[in-house]
Amino acid sequence: MAILKVNPTRVSLLRLKKEHKVAKKGHKLLKDKRDGLVKKFMSVIYETRDLRVSVEERLGSAFDSYTRATSMTASAALNTALMLPNAKIDLDVEVKSVMSVKIPEFKVEKSGSAFSYGMLETTGDLDNAMVKFDMVFVDIIRLAELEKTAENLAEEIEKTRRRVSALENVRIPNLEDTIKFITMQLDERNRDAVVSTMRVKAMILAKEEAAQNS
Repeated sequence: MAILKVNPTRVSLLRLKKEHKVAKKGHKLLKDKRDGLVKKFMSVIYETRDLRVSVEERLGSAFDSYTRATSMTASAALNTALMLPNAKIDLDVEVKSVMSVKIPEFKVEKSGSAFSYGMLETTGDLDNAMVKFDMVFVDIIRLAELEKTAENLAEEIEKTRRRVSALENVRIPNLEDTIKFITMQLDERNRDAVVSTMRVKAMILAKEEAAQNS
């Protein structure tokens, strides 16, 4: 570690001790924050993993139904059926702060119906596909919300980790080494001052004794 460039005085020593106390407190707070962020991150990761599996399975099923529908329905009829959807989706994005991390909240409101077509020229597979797509849509939005949350948490965890490391491996050791160095310097000065005082007293006593004996 390195000795900080400061004057080895009592004032500097008091200031450094105060900084050391603040640094230790900050270090603990940052470690607690990091641990809290990691716990939240892992919770989000697990939820994301489970939801992604569910979404992928349901999307696969929806696309299977749609593929069967396209193979059994004339292209013109299919295009006409899907041309003018009645469903309306409103997406409201809000941001909240969790441990200084911006967490998105996507609120979805759906109105109308996914079925904007007559059923005479289409198959039941198209109906099934539309129902499945409609049911999985909200979870797709939720998945996007979770993935963005995980990304923001990961960035904050890394920032906090670097700050903890800087305090733990650089700032606090430097302060401790400098405090130790200044303390040694001041102790040495005190010893020198005591020795000098004792020498002066000895010289005065010697002169007084010499004066009495003369």
